Amino acid sequence: MTGRILIVDDNLANIKLLEARLSAEYYSVFTVDNGKDAIEICKRGDCDIVLLDVMMPGMNGFDVCRHLKSDGETLHIPIVLVTALDGLKNRIEGLQAGADDFITKPIREIELMTRVKSLLRLKMLVDELRMRALTAHDVQMEHLFERVFAKPQPNEKVLLVDDKASSVERTRIALMRSGYQVIVEGDANRALEYAASGDPVLTIINIDMQNYDGLRLCSQIKQQKETRNLPLLAISNEGQDERIARALELGINDFVRRPVEPNELAARCLTQLRQYRYADFLRESVQATMEMAVKDSLTGLYNRRYMETHLANHVKIAQEKATPLSILILDIDFFKKINDSFGHDGGDDVLKEFAKRLTDNLRRIDLPCRMGGEEFVVIMPETDKELALAVAERIRSVVAEKEFIIEDGLKLAEVTISIGIGCLTILDDTPERLLKRADIALYHAKEAGRNRVKLEIAA
Repeated sequence: MTGRILIVDDNLANIKLLEARLSAEYYSVFTVDNGKDAIEICKRGDCDIVLLDVMMPGMNGFDVCRHLKSDGETLHIPIVLVTALDGLKNRIEGLQAGADDFITKPIREIELMTRVKSLLRLKMLVDELRMRALTAHDVQMEHLFERVFAKPQPNEKVLLVDDKASSVERTRIALMRSGYQVIVEGDANRALEYAASGDPVLTIINIDMQNYDGLRLCSQIKQQKETRNLPLLAISNEGQDERIARALELGINDFVRRPVEPNELAARCLTQLRQYRYADFLRESVQATMEMAVKDSLTGLYNRRYMETHLANHVKIAQEKATPLSILILDIDFFKKINDSFGHDGGDDVLKEFAKRLTDNLRRIDLPCRMGGEEFVVIMPETDKELALAVAERIRSVVAEKEFIIEDGLKLAEVTISIGIGCLTILDDTPERLLKRADIALYHAKEAGRNRVKLEIAA
């Protein structure tokens, strides 16, 4: 794994030492001796990770870290604070300033390299999500910061996996003081099942458990689709560098050594939650963008492009399995009069309410779509003409029998619909023919006076 690493330190000897170690692993290394230049490089997006010395003239490392983590352009860049200060207070201050990790001098090479590799993996994931989200639409930064820097909520649960009673209590109390609900599980299989339930926001594993290999459990959690993005923090005894390095290779996000210091544990948990919230926000943005591409923004129903693709798939499946397939084309009667009477806002209210009534009266396997304007299509797998007629008549009835409330309840509108049905009846039928028959049936329904259902049978 390659990456661009920025070293920020005013001590030339420290810079040369870190540069030599990282260059030997084929990383691209850049160096500056002050916080201002570091901020400029990060803003340009010219680095993947920052190794930041705390003790510098002017802006110290804590100030630089706070600045970078308060800017939406640089929030995602991992920061490792590097200092000779070994006091607990400085570690906590660094993590609370937003640092993703903290390394003290003299630096142990195995710890440096494993933490760098772990954070670079995270950066690669976040970069991919950011690119997709930012390419599609503007990310709302105010919502991003609200999500990332939210305090732990009373209902947020942390899963603590440990089968040693002597070590559980201290960790549990530290987490409870930080506002988390703590679920303790000593059985690895039950822990894996609970992690996959979606309840915990973070999992902490003692990798030195007595009755199960903690590293194997870390691997299992990172392999499962339901849990691979769940923040995972390991606890290990002092002197277990090789096991910690292995855990980081397996995908854990961070670790602490015993004896566990409560404030440091709480700060590291908060750091992992911030990273998770950031990535989760980007994932949601990407998902929303994908939905925008296939869904109608007004009604929330699938759009014409999505309908055409899936109709072709459903026709193919029905023909291969010799199962029935029907489609409905629905049109709101005299919709222009509705717009003329109530304005376009009133017309939009009618479309949204119609989409709701339509969805409420379909099965889960049915696919409602908006073709455009006031015309809608429903794809109905495994549905013969008798069932299609019954469903169509039910939909027509629930639309006609109750007036539509529009303009925030100030007005009522009488609405009716016409429906045409097409059914797959011959082996060489095509989606285009199916749609054409339903469209002809819709035309006959309108010609017969509207507010009715018609079925068109293939010749």
